[in-house]
Amino acid sequence: MTRSGKIKTRVANKPNVALMLTLGLLALVTVFTMVTMNYGKVPFAQAMASAVGDFFQMMLQPGLAGHFTLPDVVEGLFVSLALALLTTFIGAVIAFVLGLLAASNLSNRAVSNVIKVFMSVARAVPTILWVLVFSVAIGLGPEAAVIGLLFHSVAYLVKAYSESFEEVDPGVIEALRASGASWWQVVFQGIVPEKVNEMLSWTFIRFEINFVNAVAVGAVAGAGGIGYQLFLAGSFYYNIHEVGLIVYLCLAVAVVLEVVATRLRKRYIVQH
Repeated sequence: MTRSGKIKTRVANKPNVALMLTLGLLALVTVFTMVTMNYGKVPFAQAMASAVGDFFQMMLQPGLAGHFTLPDVVEGLFVSLALALLTTFIGAVIAFVLGLLAASNLSNRAVSNVIKVFMSVARAVPTILWVLVFSVAIGLGPEAAVIGLLFHSVAYLVKAYSESFEEVDPGVIEALRASGASWWQVVFQGIVPEKVNEMLSWTFIRFEINFVNAVAVGAVAGAGGIGYQLFLAGSFYYNIHEVGLIVYLCLAVAVVLEVVATRLRKRYIVQH
């Protein structure tokens, strides 16, 4: 309360002060870095103006410049989608089994802890780094991209699945066990029917993430797809018009995936 009797909506406690100091320090470091960064012989203001101009030109004037044809770009888009679909499907199957073993209410505590620790380590490593590791191990190509994306997909889905399984009412599991149901019968009669909607939801979210990652690692692992074409257009041909077109195609796919996910959720999950 203030002396006039008003209630303070913001109290300067230690967490708030620490947060404000951290944000202020980050803002100062960002401004200092941008001002002192070596832009070559180009002044900072001119470099920023040129970057903004290139961005608007890229987004407002997309098109092809002869390096790719429209069928080539569309084919690359479907290659990236296929890569995302393959890694999501395989990852979901593996994650389902590991998720059951990682759930504390369905598995041994030691096994559950070991799987959770290993999956935490796998999630801590970025997808790009996994792809680079397997690129060194088995060579550049779609195989390295699939395995790299698969590692992170499995780690992500195991966490999502296992936490969903652990939220099942213990009474349901105890009732099935008391009636003589086997472990697999408990899983498919008590766990899966209750959590299938959440599993589908998490899996579709991971599919969207895998598509973004497939575009990002297309050039890194030599897996092809629209990501490799984006790399060529931006870093080899230096054509911002082609970059703009590819970016718009990727955005269109992202919007379509979001619309499909929303409709499926409303029709099969929310109503159920």
